This record gives sequence, structure tokens and C-alpha cells, in this order.
Amino acid sequence: MRKDSLYFFTFLFISASYLIIASIAFHYLVRESSYRLLETHLEFSKKEAGSFAILVGQQLEYEISKDSIVGNIQQSLSGTDLKIGFLSMYDWSGKIVAHPDIKNVGQLASTNNSYVSSVADNLNTFSFYDLLLNDLDKMETTEIKENEVFSKVISLHAVKNSDWVVAAHVNVDSIGTQIKDFKRQFFLIFLVMGLLVILSSILVLRFLGSSYEKRLELKNEKLEDEVINLSKLNRAVGDYQQKVIEKEVDTEEENGQDAVGSKSRILTYVRNELIPISIEEIAYIYTENTITYVVCKDTKRSTSNLSLDELFSQLDESIFFRANRQFIIGISSIDKIVKYGNNQLKILVTPDSETSIIISKNKAAQFKQWLNM
Repeated sequence: MRKDSLYFFTFLFISASYLIIASIAFHYLVRESSYRLLETHLEFSKKEAGSFAILVGQQLEYEISKDSIVGNIQQSLSGTDLKIGFLSMYDWSGKIVAHPDIKNVGQLASTNNSYVSSVADNLNTFSFYDLLLNDLDKMETTEIKENEVFSKVISLHAVKNSDWVVAAHVNVDSIGTQIKDFKRQFFLIFLVMGLLVILSSILVLRFLGSSYEKRLELKNEKLEDEVINLSKLNRAVGDYQQKVIEKEVDTEEENGQDAVGSKSRILTYVRNELIPISIEEIAYIYTENTITYVVCKDTKRSTSNLSLDELFSQLDESIFFRANRQFIIGISSIDKIVKYGNNQLKILVTPDSETSIIISKNKAAQFKQWLNM
């Protein structure tokens, strides 16, 4: 159940993260694509209007009558596709002189249908985008008649030696449709990508999770084996301690003396006082700064002039064990055995030792064999 919850919350996290990133990327790509589209329309319209104004100006220089020029312009503009963009011509009073739709000729041009107010205005892409979005929002709330063309003037060019102005129009509805197409295409792309990313992430997560669980199970099994081995080892310590006690009791009954080897006492020092200590009272022996210390079961501590090697040779090896170069431990002082480092053993003794007693990996097998004596 916990695993299913983990996968579910991971799915929610990945989905939420993707939605946030995709939303930012979606709006950025739509905006940049719209900028490129509007920039193309703007540059093309400006060039077309400028070229048309120059052509009309040249005709005036050849002293062709204005009526003839207007007639030719009207004839050339007739039939222009209004769904994309088109040109028209005004006079300085704002009256339409020529237009693709001849019904508009003679009418006054509305300033509401223009993004520029004079020939000096230079509309840039960013302003064009903001104005266009504003008009598209208005169109969504306004009922548009069938075949009605909603256009805006984006560039004005004066005709030389005349009172005429050439206007370049764009179809707002057409551009809005293209922007909607951008949005629809990007939405489908991000939707498919989102499904692929989320599904692949979940599959990878499940694969990695399963792999990790297998490794964790193996680790747990190994840990369980180590715990069992340590339990057996600690149990062996208890059994061996009991066996030593019984052996000492039996020996005392038989011989009436200590059964701890060839020597029953060692001489130690407390300051300048010479203290004999019964070997059965010794908990452990250790060296520190070249000094050999003998610690008894009652926590008393004294020193010896002998080295660890010399002392160990005088002790019963069935009761004492040379743990390492620094420690000799008695079986009765062992309180607990725990795992330490890489297959090493740490011995906890009574009374406590300020220095950790570590049995190396190489000596651990000898220690286990000693406990099974």
C-alpha cells in the first residue's frame, strides 16, 4: 500500500512539474511564433505599401491625370483577396480614394480601423501583438456578420507630389486564426510529450524502485544473517562463561586451589605500592603510552612492568584472549559483541573501557573458534 502511495504521489509531482514547465514553454512558444508571424506581415505590408506609393508617384511625375491613375489603381485593387491583407488609398482628408471593395470608395476611413495615426508612425512587432490581442478579445464578445472583413491599417505611405496616402491593411480575423492554429498545434505537441514523459518517468521509477528493492532485500537478508551470527556469538560467550565458572568450581572442589594456569596471581603497582592481584579477578589488560594497565572486575586499575606478551604467556588461554596489540580480554568481562566496520567485531566489556576494543577481520575467525572451545 505504501508503495502504491509512493507511485501515486510521484505521479502527481511529475505531472504538476510538467504542467508548470509546459505551461511556461507553451505561452513562450506561442508568443514567439506570433511575433515571427506578425513581423513577416508587418515587413511585407510596409514594403508593398511603400513600393505602391512610389509607383503612383512616378505616374504623377509623368503628368498622367489623377482620374486616370485612380481608375487604374481601382482596377488593380479589385479582386484582391481580403482574407489575408490588401492595399487602399486615401486622401489627406481621410476619404477613401481606392479600395478592393468599391462600395467603400468615397467614404471616410475610420480611425478605429487603424493601428497607426500618420505616415510618421512606425508600428513595431510588440505593439502590433498587444493591439491585435486586444482586438481579438473584442471580436470574441462581438457578433461578426457573415463575410464581414475585420481589417486594420498597419502602415501608411505618402504618395510624392500628391495628397494621397497608401494604406496597408491586415485581416485581424485571419491572423487570429493562425495564432489559434499555433496554440492548437503546440497544445497537441505538449500533450503527447507530457503523456510520454509522465509514462516513461513512471516506468523508469518502477524499474529503479524494483531494482532498489531487490538490492535492499539482499542487504536485509545479509543483515539478518549478521544479526543471527552475532546472536549466536553472544550466546556462545554466555555458554563459555558458564562453562569456565563450572570448570573453576569443579577444579576448586578437586584440588582446593584456583584453576587459572601455572600462575594464580600477578604483581601490579598502584603508585609505589606493590599489589598482588588474583588472575580470576582480572577483567582485561591493555597498554596505553607504553604503560600496561590491569583492570579488575571491581573497576580497580593498576599497572604492571610486564608487556602484554609477557602477561599473556602467564594466563590461561581458555579464559583470556589477545584481542589485538593493545588488549587482552577475559571471558568473564565480555558483555556484548557487536558488528563494527567491514566484518570487524567490537567487544563491549564490564567494566567499561574508554578505548574501543576492536577485533580485526582476520582475527574474528580465531575469536569465534576460541568461544567454541
